[in-house]
Amino acid sequence: MINFNKKPLFLAPMAGFSDRPFRNVVKKFGADVTVSEMISSNALVYESAKTLQMLEKAELEKPYIVQIAGGDEEVVKRAVLMLNDFDFIDGIDFNCGCPVNKVLKQCAGSALLENLELFKKLIFTLKKYNKKPLTSVKFRLGFNEKYPEKIAKICEELGVDFVSIHGRTRKQLYSGRADYEAIARAKACVSIPVIANGDIDATNADEVYKITACDGLMIGRASVGRPWIFYEIKRGESVDGALKKTIILSHFEEMMRHYGNSGVGIFRKHLHEYSRGQKDASVFRDAINRINDADQMRMMIEDFFGSL
Repeated sequence: MINFNKKPLFLAPMAGFSDRPFRNVVKKFGADVTVSEMISSNALVYESAKTLQMLEKAELEKPYIVQIAGGDEEVVKRAVLMLNDFDFIDGIDFNCGCPVNKVLKQCAGSALLENLELFKKLIFTLKKYNKKPLTSVKFRLGFNEKYPEKIAKICEELGVDFVSIHGRTRKQLYSGRADYEAIARAKACVSIPVIANGDIDATNADEVYKITACDGLMIGRASVGRPWIFYEIKRGESVDGALKKTIILSHFEEMMRHYGNSGVGIFRKHLHEYSRGQKDASVFRDAINRINDADQMRMMIEDFFGSL
């Protein structure tokens, strides 16, 4: 389902950005594997009506992986059993990297890196009950210190199919530089595929491959405002203005199909990123902040990005 010999490119799960429209766009333009926004196991089990929309698969997503987070064995089990009922899901990824406090307070995300016994129990539960073809884990280098080798070995011993490693500890949050040498150490001690994540863009992708010997790359923040990054990494060339405009308009149409007219307002945050560094960007942002009509927004996009 995932050919790791071809060094696949993954879209990282990003709250508020990697929704269904964005995932479909990156699939059109070079991403090989997409992962849902992180979904709380508690929310899925106890507030499923509100959370089920986040599970929706985009048209082009194959394979499609859903990422869950949780710190309670029984709740994680119930969440996995629920996901087993959705035929369009190809794999379940377990989040052990989210550094935000509200997730840590639930003994979830990167909090599990401080409690490796609970980490083992939860991964065992996930693997035991997951009926999908793929089981994966995304984690950081450690909580305060770096011990990715130990974490990767646990995942391998429990039958995880592949892991994604963000090159920072929880303590670092998103500061400092990602440590690719630490990812390389983890890669060297396991036989399962390892995906490198953290500060990766089109300018350093080859270097990350060389340092880590990883089996693929996971791109997160660098794709926001630049979903063509996957195209650039694969082609080894920059995207011209015409293709950028095509991608931006494609993203807008995906948003409108998914969200209806409310997509106009939701898309503003993306346009703020797309226009970053462009001439008259502040004027453009001010204008779109006042627009609620889809046709008018489309015309503004055509006009502004037509001059790239």
